[in-house]
This record gives sequence, C-alpha cells and structure tokens, in this order.
Amino acid sequence: MATPVPKVLVAPGRPAFAVEAVLKGGGRLVEAGEGPDALVWTTWWDVARGLREVVAAHPSLRWAQLPMAGVEQVAAVGLFADPIAAHITWTCAKGAYAEPVAEHALCLALAGLRRLTQRARASSWGKPAGLSLYDAPVVVLGGGGITSALLRLLAPWRVDATVVRRRPEPLPGAGRTVGTSELHQWLPQALVVFVALALTPETVGIISGEELALMRRDAWLVNVARGRHVVTGHLVEALQQGLIGGAALDVTDPEPLPDGHPLWSLPNCLITPHTADTEEMTRPLLAERIAENVARFAAGRPLVGQVDPQAGY
Repeated sequence: MATPVPKVLVAPGRPAFAVEAVLKGGGRLVEAGEGPDALVWTTWWDVARGLREVVAAHPSLRWAQLPMAGVEQVAAVGLFADPIAAHITWTCAKGAYAEPVAEHALCLALAGLRRLTQRARASSWGKPAGLSLYDAPVVVLGGGGITSALLRLLAPWRVDATVVRRRPEPLPGAGRTVGTSELHQWLPQALVVFVALALTPETVGIISGEELALMRRDAWLVNVARGRHVVTGHLVEALQQGLIGGAALDVTDPEPLPDGHPLWSLPNCLITPHTADTEEMTRPLLAERIAENVARFAAGRPLVGQVDPQAGY
C-alpha cells in the first residue's frame, strides 16, 4: 500500500543521521502520538520495554525499522508474535553491514593462519610457521549477506567454498551449497570454518565438542555472528588440547568476555571485542537502509531486510 508522504516517528531520541535519512527517503518526521505510519528505532537496546511501549502506543504503525542485523533480542521478548504488533511489517539491518563484517572475517582468518596471534606477543624470533589460504577448502555457515560478501572477498584466494545453510539454494562464489544436516560431512575438510549465520533456537550451539572434534588439526574457527553459536567450554578444551589450529572470535559467550577467562591466555585464540561493524562503519550503512526503505514504503514497494517473525531473522 503506497503512502506518498509517510509519517515517520524516530525513537528513542532523534539522532541526526536517522532524521536525515528519513527526509532523504521522502518521509515526514512526526512526534509521538501524531499517528505515525512508520517507526525508525535507533537503539540496539531497550526492546523489552521501550520498543514495546512505543509500538503499543501507536496502533497506526504499519512498518518498523530496526537498527540491528540480528533480531534475536526482539524475538526473545516475544514482540514479533505479540498481538499489538500483528499489523506491523518489521525490517532490520540484515545485509546492510555485510561488507565490513565479511572484511573482518577475512582479516581474522588470515591472522590465524599466519600465526599473527603468536607473532604479536612474541619477544624473540621464534620458529617459522603459517598456512596459506590459497586454494584451501573452507566452510561458511550461513547463507545471508555476510556470506555473499565474504565469498566475493575470498574469490582471489581461489578457495573451494562449501556454504551450509537452512535452505541449500546456490550462492555465487560457492563451490556447493548444502543443508545443515550435511555440516558434519564437510567440516573435516575445511582449513577455515566461518560462522556467519543468524542466531535462532536451532543454531544455538551449532559448533560444540562434536563439531570441533571433526575439524582438521590445523583448521581455524572464525566467528563473526553470535557468541552463542559456539559452546565456549568445548572450544576452550579443543584449543587447549590442540584439536584445532585455533579460533578467531569477534563474538563470545558470555559477552563481553570477562577478564581472566581462559580464552584470553590461549596462544591459538584471537579475540576482537565485537568490532567487525563499529558504529563508525554502521551508521552510514544504516542511514542508507533507512532512506531506501522510507522511499520504498512511500511507493508501496517491497521493503529491504524484512524479518520473518516465525524464523526469527
């Protein structure tokens, strides 16, 4: 349904980037209580109470834009299934941040294979060691925007990429795409296993002791998705016992990872503090997504990044 000049509520607050994006997309800013057609939510937090209260107070809403790519927080509080939101089409930022996250995933993989974790801490020359990514088999868990961007980045390395996803539909740049039931078949071959999928009840703990035991002794696990995809205790044991080459993690469980946690001191573990997509990177990308969706909403066209409430992403 077209809305020539959609009335858009930006909340909480009115950050300049969101305001400019709404206006760029052809929307009209309104205050709370002025019958908005659409909501642009600007914070990653306060979904259990703040977002619910705004939605409940505005039955006129037909579309709500979320700022995060992964919407497990909103799904967990039951807002997607709440009758107060039954009339709302939800969109998120999935795919918007894919390129910087994929860039970080590649950076982590190369750092691990080249043993930069140990080189950065070294105080003496040490022994030569390291592996090349060229022509290597890799496994990528997930079939969304991050995976597509990562496959494009991996192309110069001529990797043999196996994508594992819920629906085994082909992806450009992948040697093959298989269903999650085939994960165990392909894990033993991969030099790098990238985790880049949405967090749902089905994917919590998708990498546990069983999967780590199947991996190559020189393989690296790279997680740029969510910490709960990996069973942390099992990963610590695998790294301590040398069952895999190492792990490079931008996300952990728990997060933030507490000081003194065993992962911090392991020489075959590289940790970055959820910085694959910093605010400096994501703000202009989110602004682009908001502007595009406001324009699409006004024209009655399909919105980008629609959330499947039943699937949870």
